[in-house]
Amino acid sequence: MAKSMSLLSKQTALSSVSLGYSSSDSPVESILVYSEMKRRRIKPNKLTFPFLLKACASFFGLTAGRQIQVEVLKHGFDSDVYVGNNLIHLYGSCKKTSDARKVFDEMTERNVVSWNSIMTALVENGRFSLAIECYLEMIWRRFCPDETTMVVLLSVCVGNLSLGKLVHSQVMVRELELNCRLGTALVDMYAKAGGLEYARFVFERMHDKNVWTWSAMIVGLAQYGFAEEALQLFSTMKKKSSVRPNYVTFLGVLCACSHTGLVEDGYKYFHEMEKTHKIKPMMIHYGAMVDILGRAGRLNEAYDFINKMPFEPDAVVWRTLLSACSIHHDKDDDGIGEKVKKRLIELEPKRSGNLVIVANRYAEARMWDEAAEVRRVMKETKIKKIAGESCLELEGYMYMYESIKKPQKHHMKPSLHNTKHMMVMLDLP
Repeated sequence: MAKSMSLLSKQTALSSVSLGYSSSDSPVESILVYSEMKRRRIKPNKLTFPFLLKACASFFGLTAGRQIQVEVLKHGFDSDVYVGNNLIHLYGSCKKTSDARKVFDEMTERNVVSWNSIMTALVENGRFSLAIECYLEMIWRRFCPDETTMVVLLSVCVGNLSLGKLVHSQVMVRELELNCRLGTALVDMYAKAGGLEYARFVFERMHDKNVWTWSAMIVGLAQYGFAEEALQLFSTMKKKSSVRPNYVTFLGVLCACSHTGLVEDGYKYFHEMEKTHKIKPMMIHYGAMVDILGRAGRLNEAYDFINKMPFEPDAVVWRTLLSACSIHHDKDDDGIGEKVKKRLIELEPKRSGNLVIVANRYAEARMWDEAAEVRRVMKETKIKKIAGESCLELEGYMYMYESIKKPQKHHMKPSLHNTKHMMVMLDLP
């Protein structure tokens, strides 16, 4: 009896150590702890494997995860729902959706977390239609969706306002609490899809908001042309809430300054990031500042700003300035556009978009020989222009348009349209 208690104590202790490492900055250590358990001939319990699989998922350890699955089968824990859920999470994290689905389909017991896990795996790997089909099956099998289910579904709705409204209606009908996580997902979905009135409606009814909630609303307003409202909301956030802005918040603020031509305010907010909030500007913030200066026609200033960046500017930053040079070519007395063109082609010599911009700029300046030379180089090196593409949502379908083709229904989206009809037909609550 004493020996059994001692063994149980060691088993629990080592499982606890493994749990600690799986949630730490050193998840690999949990695998080493399990190796030590095997060396000491200590049998794992039902708590051991979920922690190990969670650790493997955190460092995308597919090989280690498969080895752990072998151990799961060997010790007879393959029917444990928590082990199954973590296996799905592991395979989803490692972009192995077919393996995740196989585990899910073979589970003898499932709970809501199981459904959420497989839906998350599908969504994170771009299998949106399958995720929605999974949701329909979940309802058909009489499982009750929770907050996480709806957050996962909302991430499918980027750019599809109709589908987003449908998911929101499910939230309301099921009387799910509009907590910070779910509310933020709704605000983000509506803001990205251009439904700013709906985003504002949800935003104003949320009692608990975090930095991501405020940022989603600010970025949405800024991107859709409501720059003054975005800056006003940022001011309200600083004055009337205890929430501190983050790097996304400032991206929205800089975007708003760009659309309204507020150069000096742009500088102020850019410097405020690091001086006041200790947020080091990233490449995207420098690019936003270049856009502010470029839109205002301050080309030399933008060029100097790029050259003073603390790290090497990427091609996006240079393209931003080149576009500004094309718009304000009458202000480019110092040949900034020519310098930028050369730098851009050095960075990405085979990118068709860069060469097209350069050719168009030569044409705008009536430098026909130079424009023809660029086109000749593109033809000889077989660099093709990528067709411009736009999309339009109409009666539930997403239509994809290419500049050289007739409009066609997107091959993935009709199933989303069918999903909406299925929900109505099934009279889903």
